[in-house]
Amino acid sequence: MSTPTLLVLDAEPLPRLGRLTGRARIEHTDASSLAERLPHADVLLVWDFTSHAVREAWPGGGPRPRWVHTASAGVDHLMCLELADSETVVTNARGVFDQPIAEYVAALVLAMAKDLPTTLRLQGERTWRHRESTRVAGTRACVVGSGPIGRAIARTLKALGITTALVGRTARTGVHGPDELDRLLARADWVVAAAPLTDDTRGMFDARRFGVMQPSARFVNVGRGQLVVEDDLAEALNRRWIAGAALDVLSREPLAPESPLWGVPDLIISPHMSGDTVGWRDELGAQFVELFESWAAGRPLANVVDKKRGYVPGH
Repeated sequence: MSTPTLLVLDAEPLPRLGRLTGRARIEHTDASSLAERLPHADVLLVWDFTSHAVREAWPGGGPRPRWVHTASAGVDHLMCLELADSETVVTNARGVFDQPIAEYVAALVLAMAKDLPTTLRLQGERTWRHRESTRVAGTRACVVGSGPIGRAIARTLKALGITTALVGRTARTGVHGPDELDRLLARADWVVAAAPLTDDTRGMFDARRFGVMQPSARFVNVGRGQLVVEDDLAEALNRRWIAGAALDVLSREPLAPESPLWGVPDLIISPHMSGDTVGWRDELGAQFVELFESWAAGRPLANVVDKKRGYVPGH
């Protein structure tokens, strides 16, 4: 077999691919030249996982890479009909972000229960104001999304003493089906969105769903921004249909300074950082190198995405 060409859709800092020296012809591209470079690549590494360049460039003419790997859990940024219908294998970064995101969700739950945002604001104002906070042990959570990230969130919340129900695409042992979602939302103190973005999940958290929740409930989204109808969430918070929310992912990123979401009461906004711990890029690079070694040796690839469903099946 001739030396395969690995094309990297770049983002800074670049991935560490030294282990592939002499084993792959590594080329780099940006969005502007991706379309003309695709026909000459055997493998495409989507290191810039915030870019939609693959989705835009893929439908063009000529051969296409046999394998595409994205350094992210979600694949909606690159998937298009032509890629979904092709024989190209798509893999993702499943496994790198599970526990960091679970820890971030736990931090948000504790921050909201203990009213830490108000404490920090009052400290900045040099104001001493005693308050009572909420005990999390004994409360209930509904985690929507039963993949590795959702399961890690459920385990971590259970360690805090929170009774946790996991909702997935299909019902099975330990996982509730979508037909039970409204019932679980109505009982939950914490609702966590960790589902992939598909036709079934887009906009699933809307005015009706926020209306089902308890007035004391808090909502957290660490899945995809488009899972939430953000105007409906803003209205739910302004009208006190729910007690609070936290968004680590938004429908448009970065969130514009003029967005009204910044001023919504009891809403915590973070810049898509829940899975990004110190060293995360090195983990992503090492994961890809291991996958490349399997691919080059003809072994089955891990983390293969079902391109029609938009996620790795079997969880």
